[in-house]
Amino acid sequence: MESYKQEFIEFMVDSQVLKFGEFTLKSGRKSPFFMNAGAYVTGAQLKRLGEYYAKAIHDTFGDGFDVLFGPAYKGIPLSVTTAIAYSELYGREIRYCSNRKEVKDHGDTGILLGSSLKDGDRVVIIEDVTTSGKSVQETVPILRAQGNVEIKGLMASLNRMEKGLGGVKSALAEIRETYGFEAEAIVTMAEVIEHLYNRPYKGQIYIDEALKTALDGYYAVYGA
Repeated sequence: MESYKQEFIEFMVDSQVLKFGEFTLKSGRKSPFFMNAGAYVTGAQLKRLGEYYAKAIHDTFGDGFDVLFGPAYKGIPLSVTTAIAYSELYGREIRYCSNRKEVKDHGDTGILLGSSLKDGDRVVIIEDVTTSGKSVQETVPILRAQGNVEIKGLMASLNRMEKGLGGVKSALAEIRETYGFEAEAIVTMAEVIEHLYNRPYKGQIYIDEALKTALDGYYAVYGA
């Protein structure tokens, strides 16, 4: 596993973005872990988050894209901080773009924030976590309505590795199959478990035998 992935896992734990225990998800599932990207709130955290996204996007897509699109609302700061990090790390100016939930009819009109999109633009969608793929269903029509843009792919922060809308494959696998573009994450839950299982981090074991058993049971039911 790349060193930046190991650092990102520890960063999620330090930021209390990734927690372990017993959680009820929006879907009603009882999960032994919970990921909340809304817990990144400080300037230092957002700066580091953008750097991890930029490294993962560069590893996956190289410089073969022009725009980072962050779906409203959580995707807005993600696209901004990652565009800044990409410029600093790789010396390339990537534009950011997001959508509004409601179309603005005065001043800076339209459905988009940030950069406009034009024919030929190559776009990478950036999200916090993709559980069902529903947000991509909403995002792709918005992008394609702007012109002849090429969607290069999607980058999320964590691949929960759970069944998507179809109930068989993971949400990211369904996105690849449905839309024909790459769908990746900075890290997968398998990598999280590999890195933290029975391994002390700052004097604490985050995934011990009991939690590993709970995770195995969860993925036996919901895993893809």
